[in-house]
Formats: sequence, C-alpha cells, structure tokens
Amino acid sequence: MAAQINPKPLTRKPVLLSKLEGSQDVVNMAVIVPKEDGVISVSEDRTIRVWMKRDSGQYWPSVYHSMAAPCSCMSFNPETRRLSVGLDNGTVSEFILSEDYNKMASAKSYLAAHQNRVTLVFFVLEMEWVLSTGQDKYFTWHCAESGRRLGGYKTIAWASCLQFDVETRHVFVGDCSGQVTILRLEQDNCSVVTTFRGHTGSITALCWDPWQRSLFSGSSDHSIIMWDIGGRKGTAIELQGHNDKVQSLCYAPHTRQLISCGADGGIVVWNMDVKRQETPEWLDSDSCQKCDQPFFWNFKQMWDNKKIGLRQHHCRKCGKAMCGKCSSKRSTIPLMGFEFEVRVCDSCCESITDEDRAPTATFHDSKHHVVHMHFDITRGWLLTSGNDRVIKLWDMTPVVS
Repeated sequence: MAAQINPKPLTRKPVLLSKLEGSQDVVNMAVIVPKEDGVISVSEDRTIRVWMKRDSGQYWPSVYHSMAAPCSCMSFNPETRRLSVGLDNGTVSEFILSEDYNKMASAKSYLAAHQNRVTLVFFVLEMEWVLSTGQDKYFTWHCAESGRRLGGYKTIAWASCLQFDVETRHVFVGDCSGQVTILRLEQDNCSVVTTFRGHTGSITALCWDPWQRSLFSGSSDHSIIMWDIGGRKGTAIELQGHNDKVQSLCYAPHTRQLISCGADGGIVVWNMDVKRQETPEWLDSDSCQKCDQPFFWNFKQMWDNKKIGLRQHHCRKCGKAMCGKCSSKRSTIPLMGFEFEVRVCDSCCESITDEDRAPTATFHDSKHHVVHMHFDITRGWLLTSGNDRVIKLWDMTPVVS
C-alpha cells in the first residue's frame, strides 16, 4: 500500500514523509540510517530489515534476515556499521552491515547475556562495550572485542531501559518498580552511585542530555521527570502531557527541546529552554488547610464539630491539603509541567496570570500507537514505530527549529 505523502509542510506541525509497511508483528525498534535514505528495524516477527529508499520514492527491504526468536531491541553504530540486536530469548547478536547497506554479516552472539527477554542494548564505541538490560532483572556489560562478560548488576525489578554517559562512565538503569539506579562502570566491576524514585509507575524510557547533564525519565504513570544530575541539587521537574504511558524520549540539544511519544499516539515537543519550577510536595493534614473542615479519617474533629468528614485533595501549585470546595478551580500551569488543567486552590488560581498559562509544549497526533522513536538531529527527521506494524518518517523541522 503506497504511503500518503504531504506535498507541503504544515505550519508548526510534523510533516509525514513516508510510511513503511510490511512487518507481520509489532515493530519494537527502528532507527534512521545517518546520511542515507535508509531505516533499520527489528520486529516481534523475528525479522531484521534494512529499508532503503528506491527511485520510486518508496522504501523496500534491501536486507531481510530472520532470527531464532522475536527481536526485542537494537542498537546501531553508524561509524562501524555495527548492529546489536537483543532477542526475546536473552541473546544479543551482532552484525556488520556493508557500506551500501545491501548485505549484513554475522559478527558474534552473546548467548548468555540474559536469562529472559532483552529490553535494551547499547554499544559504546569508546570503550568497546555492549551494555544491555533484561527482564531477568539484570544489567550486564560485555567486551565487544572478545565477547567476554565483564560484569552485571541485579536490579530490584525488570530492568527496562538504560542510558550511558561516556565522559563519566555512569550508566542509568530504569526498572519496572519506578526506580532509576546510577552505576559507575569500570572495566570489570561497577559501584552504585545513587538511586532515585519519583514515578508511581514503571520506568519505560530514559534519555540523557550530556551537555546540560540532565536525565529524562518517562513512565507508565503518563509522566516525564527531568532530573538535574549535573547541578547536584536533586532538582526534579515534572512534565505532564500524555494520557497514556510514555513510550520513548528524544532530545534536540541545539534547540533544547524534548520530544516524547506515548501509547496515546501523541508526539509532544517540550520547550526546555524556559525556567521551569519544581512541583511542591503534597502536605499532610487532618483537615482542610483553608477552611479547617475535617477530612473523613479525622474522627475526633468530626465528633467534636458534629460534621461529616470530607475527601482530601491537593492544590498542584502550592501543595496544600484542601477540601473539594476550597480547591474547585482548574488551571494549566505549564512552567510546572502541567500542560493539562489540574486542580488548584482558589487562592492559587487567582495568582495564575494569562502569561503563566502560556503553553511550553506543542501536541501532535501520530495516528498510531507508538512503541519507539528515533530522532535524526542533522535532518530534523523523526521515526516512529508502532504495534500497528507500521513505521512512519516525519519531518520535524517545522516544530523543532
């Protein structure tokens, strides 16, 4: 089926460049080949495909390779043309692509990388390391030259994603408990630097900005948190812009924009060049901190005042515990990351100006359930792959510029 191509960019909207179809199952991951009109994808249908653009304008597989198990994730290094593929059976297999991307040769396999599905694999050229996480609750790293396992670290739940900082050799591992663990790697050992938790759901995506030294985490709780690692102040900025779990994150350092996609099909572009505010801690109280009405568990005050207890709410701006009557208003608070309307108390609502409500993100519909995305900074192209077995290529320059 031919892709529908938009002839002209639409102002402030991504432009659909092409649609790649043909996979028989979920496309778990795909990347744009730098400096080439090509895409590499791995799928639950056990295939690795290299799609190259033909004279007709359509993308067709120049490489079609079947694996022994479903392909769960991949990592591609364009300098060496090394393709690392994680499988559902715990194996990580490596291949070398030819210069014209029409052939693929097997290099090696790490058969015992994990005891269960590989959730993410990452090749570090500078150290010749292959990093990976799996559903066996392990983060492991191997020597890419010898294939020898160098070490591993057991997480408290399924290890779902990772990021790596080459300069400091710090690895960030997210797991399904909602925790992110920072490890410092040496050649054959690792040490825990710290752990932090801010999500109420599992970590589904991580993105590292080495320039500002910030880590972005996406979660099944629909939220994104920006952790200020370099500032050493423990600052955590929340971003609320999805109606379903966050699936993937990318960062455009030249414009300081974060791109997120979710299971709701939304692609959100966040302006991170504004001074954002931390959300307040929710305060504990047995009664409304404005009208002093007791909450329903405060039996003593209910008895003393002869009043029925009320349900507790919290103002998202000040964090105070309020009854429903004293926090009946709704407002967006974009600088706190709330791009949707949230509950605020009457006093805070009056203090929020129209300028404060100015959006700091733009929202776009990909029209498919996105599983993963990849951003080509040089061209401004975004790739989205989904469980609808479709890969879409977007021109993001009208949005990310």
